[in-house]
Amino acid sequence: MRRYSAGQVAVISFLLAMPFQAVHAQRKFERINDPDFDLAVARPAFTDRHPRVLLDEAHFNYHTSDGFYKPLVDLITNDGCRVTPNKKKFSAEALDGFDILLIANAGSVKPPRGPNVTDPAFTKEECDAVYAWVQAGGSLLLIADHAPAGAMAEILANRFGVDMGKGWAVDSEHNTKSGNKSWLVYTEKNRLLGDHAIIHGRNADERVKHVVTFTGQSLKGPIGSVALLKLSDTAEERRRPGAKKTVSAKGRAQAVAFQCGKGRVVVLGEAAMLTAGILTIDGKKRSKIGMNFPGSGNRQFSLNMMRWLSGSAE
Repeated sequence: MRRYSAGQVAVISFLLAMPFQAVHAQRKFERINDPDFDLAVARPAFTDRHPRVLLDEAHFNYHTSDGFYKPLVDLITNDGCRVTPNKKKFSAEALDGFDILLIANAGSVKPPRGPNVTDPAFTKEECDAVYAWVQAGGSLLLIADHAPAGAMAEILANRFGVDMGKGWAVDSEHNTKSGNKSWLVYTEKNRLLGDHAIIHGRNADERVKHVVTFTGQSLKGPIGSVALLKLSDTAEERRRPGAKKTVSAKGRAQAVAFQCGKGRVVVLGEAAMLTAGILTIDGKKRSKIGMNFPGSGNRQFSLNMMRWLSGSAE
């Protein structure tokens, strides 16, 4: 695994949530989707019915159907889902007829966003509409990355009883050892994977054994929720990259799942884990990021998660 300097780590972490090019120390950093990522699904879950997924693109979202989440959209489409980009504010009418609402890194302002941006991405009325829709049987996948994404999505997360750390989660022990302590590793061996259908899959071949996240925040789910990706006792949260002052993230997570009324909810504290990207520096490939990360089970995690949200996996 290639190791990066402290300066490169900061830029790479920043790029994971930013859909544009950056120049640092006269070097050009860029993220592109991996053209070689395997999007085939050998045993699709949805052959008779096809869950309708509404992917939010109405709130200055970083991750969109034709951007960094295109590999995810193509993958779950091959599994039998039908994905529609959302261009409207949330309401009962906008959500009607859909099975799953996917929101990734919604914002109150267009990117680039500074670290002090904290205005809510959603109105109270939108949060009420989403909550009522889930209570009635809809399923929500809410994803909010490291700062400032957590602060902007907090209004909706709190509506479901989820506390967002709103910082940058790091772990000196359970990381990819690439020089970035915010690239966290969850495995059967380190016992940081939760006991849940999303981890188990439909059979032993679909069991998730290894998940990697790429610079996110911490979460605390409501009573009765299951921590899918459990932060270790050595995990900490920083208010900004490289900050010396930290708070313990012990007992928190980067993914939680729970029932809400007749519906289901998954909240993730990191968005790049569902992408399939390649980081280039000066035009040269340097690292894979997301479902295509070598040895990770992020791809299977993504499929299992959407299947559980659809109600097809118990």
